[in-house]
Amino acid sequence: MEPLATARPKFCRLAADAVLREARPILEASSKEIIHIGEIGQASAIKIATNMITAASVQAAAEALALVQALGVPLEKFVEAIRVNSSHSGTLAMKLPKMLDRDFAAQFSVKHMLKDMQIANQIALSHYLDLGVTSAARDQLFEQMQWGHGDNDYSVVARKYLQEVGPKSHEEPPPEHPDQESIANEPIIASPESHTEQSKSEDAAAPSSQQPLLAFTGTGGATANETTPANETTRLRRGFFKQLLSRLSSGQ
Repeated sequence: MEPLATARPKFCRLAADAVLREARPILEASSKEIIHIGEIGQASAIKIATNMITAASVQAAAEALALVQALGVPLEKFVEAIRVNSSHSGTLAMKLPKMLDRDFAAQFSVKHMLKDMQIANQIALSHYLDLGVTSAARDQLFEQMQWGHGDNDYSVVARKYLQEVGPKSHEEPPPEHPDQESIANEPIIASPESHTEQSKSEDAAAPSSQQPLLAFTGTGGATANETTPANETTRLRRGFFKQLLSRLSSGQ
């Protein structure tokens, strides 16, 4: 956390004049500026709205850093350029250096920013508003909550874009030998000899009690549904015995 003197926020408060006068010394000790908004609920609406811009700004900055890094441009050059860009803000001035250093110590936590984005989207639904950017910021914050970063600063959304150089955990390890990968990718081609040996081993492995399935044709002959050597031998033997019985019965 930064010292209070350099990280004093602006407070938007709703209160009667008498109450505000009484609380002002306490508020002035911890805030840069006090803005009196008006009716009950309006100060909360302003707070949610300003955080919508803050969350979206940091999410956009994280994605911009990802693009710059992917193109091989030094991230420090992006920070230098954004400082003189009209889109620069106090939020970016505070968060960008920390994002580059992977310093996500909480100044405003993920869980608190997520709460505000959820409230904003719930209000939007009740008023038929399409808050696409706020919804996207909410989803990114929720993802960080799922990864267990709820107590980190909300700028932790940059973590997944700013991975350290090196193999990622989900990548396959490189092959142990240079030619291993090329060998593994070659198609497997079986030779006729290997196919014959495989067929013989399959026939030998089949149980001896199994008989070939026979389909009787209209002429009285029997044919096997399969054309393996064992089935062909069985068919010939049956045909020989049929002819022998036929000749014996006719007296030949």
